[in-house]
Amino acid sequence: MAKKNHASSEGGRARRPAVPVRSAPARVEVQELDRIIHERVRLAIVSALAVNDAMTFADLKALLSATDGNLSVHARKLEDAGYVHCTKGFDGRVPRTEYRLAAAGRKALEKYLAHMEALIRATRKG
Repeated sequence: MAKKNHASSEGGRARRPAVPVRSAPARVEVQELDRIIHERVRLAIVSALAVNDAMTFADLKALLSATDGNLSVHARKLEDAGYVHCTKGFDGRVPRTEYRLAAAGRKALEKYLAHMEALIRATRKG
C-alpha cells in the first residue's frame, strides 16, 4: 500500500509537525487600554497637564516638539473625550489657548498608569 502524499491532499502544502506548547505563566487580567491616552502625543499632553495647573498651546508645542497641526488634532481628541478643558482668549492682541486637565482626564491617567504598572509587575515576575 502506498503512502498518501499530504502535500497533494492539503492544497499543495506539507503538514508541519506539532510544536509542543509551553505552559503560560500566571495570567494577568487583560483589560483594554484607553486608546485615547495610549497614543504617545496624547499621553504626553495629559502627563504634562497632570503636573502643571495649566499650559498654553505654545508651552505644550515647545515641550513636545510638536507641529501646530499635530498638537491641535491630539488636543481636540482629548477635549472631545472630556479629558482636558480648553480656554481660548487673547493676551493683548495675541491669541492664547490654555489647557487644563479635567477630573475625567486625571482619573483616566491614573487608571492607565495602574494598568501599565500591573503589566510591568507581571512581566518582571515571569
